[in-house]
Amino acid sequence: MVAPPRSAYLHIPFCHKRCFYCDFSIIPLGDSAQAPGSPGITSINAYLALLHREISIAPKGPALSTIYLGGGTPSLLKKNEVDDLLKNLQGKFGFQDGAEITMEVDPATFVENDLNGYVEIGVNRFSLGGQAFDDRTLVSIGRKHNRSQLIEACKWVNDLFKQGLLKSWSLDLIQNLPGLNLSMWIKELEQAVDTEAPHLSIYDLAIEPDTVFGRVHKKGSLNIPIESEAQKIDFETNKFLKNRGFSRYEISSYSLPGHASRHNRMYWSGAGWWGFGMGATSAPWGERFSRPRTIAGYKKWVEKHGNRVSEKTLTSEKSKPMPLDELLMIGLRRREGVHFEELARNVGWSQTECDKNLKLLEKFWLNYLKDGSLLRKNGRYFLSDPRGMQISNQVLIQMFLWWDSLGLD
Repeated sequence: MVAPPRSAYLHIPFCHKRCFYCDFSIIPLGDSAQAPGSPGITSINAYLALLHREISIAPKGPALSTIYLGGGTPSLLKKNEVDDLLKNLQGKFGFQDGAEITMEVDPATFVENDLNGYVEIGVNRFSLGGQAFDDRTLVSIGRKHNRSQLIEACKWVNDLFKQGLLKSWSLDLIQNLPGLNLSMWIKELEQAVDTEAPHLSIYDLAIEPDTVFGRVHKKGSLNIPIESEAQKIDFETNKFLKNRGFSRYEISSYSLPGHASRHNRMYWSGAGWWGFGMGATSAPWGERFSRPRTIAGYKKWVEKHGNRVSEKTLTSEKSKPMPLDELLMIGLRRREGVHFEELARNVGWSQTECDKNLKLLEKFWLNYLKDGSLLRKNGRYFLSDPRGMQISNQVLIQMFLWWDSLGLD
């Protein structure tokens, strides 16, 4: 049984434009997104009304310990709009003392005074979507900001952190971008560390089919590193950041001591969370549910529920627990990995089933256990760093093949 959810994610889908790698559920508004009287403002107001309604008709739950405003570009919202959302959420659930309240911000959408305003209403952690420092790279991936804007934004955020007005903050970068070789990437990491960000999220470029990059890649025209080069880049990233005091606590997440994202760790621990907004996924009691990815679909979904959401995954009585294969998948992303027997017993397996099926799983994982990519200690299985984390997808594929062989779905 999943513990009662103490985290919430709010999806703010608006962006100036869609980046070339992005397949998220977003609504591009163009350059005049924040102009008074523009269609963008009308769209934002209509969406926020739906989001408030969804929160108000959701089931109640215990006080929240982490809240995350993601997107999209939440920093397209005004201070009062974010304040209203937080107050609605707090009125529904309550916030624990010391709750982590994270907001994603885009360097092209705010000035220093905007950040001060968000802090005044309770935001205590920013996640800054930099992605790259190099101006040519930023243009080539479809970002709206430039290097100067990013450096200035980092300074503003870090000043708030130094003043004790933020618990922490994070900078996002994408590795293995087109045309970015190892020496160029190391320069990116050097600039990232120079910002003094206590948390870095380093994402591998994912080529999604229905994106600009997906279409270019299909034509064979996207100049991205081959697998061996990508692994070398990941190895050097890990080495570089460790030498500067960062710890890799999850495949894509590095932090200085005390600055791991509590909200991120919640996702990978298998805990439940509430999700609100277009395209948002929730799993308060274990079973995942994703809302419609279009504004029309989301509007229809919210309105059909009247005064109470009847989606079965949102109630503890009707929702199914998260399946074991999914618990293993997310747990193996973490530095501490998973305790197989504990997870299996929690989903109802007998000791006999645990012993029999674990023995079979180890056969699927045999090569990785032999070469040290996957480690085993005191019943826990975890990926070695960096080798195991570099080939995590291969380890997971074997786990899914094992799961399919059991025929339990």
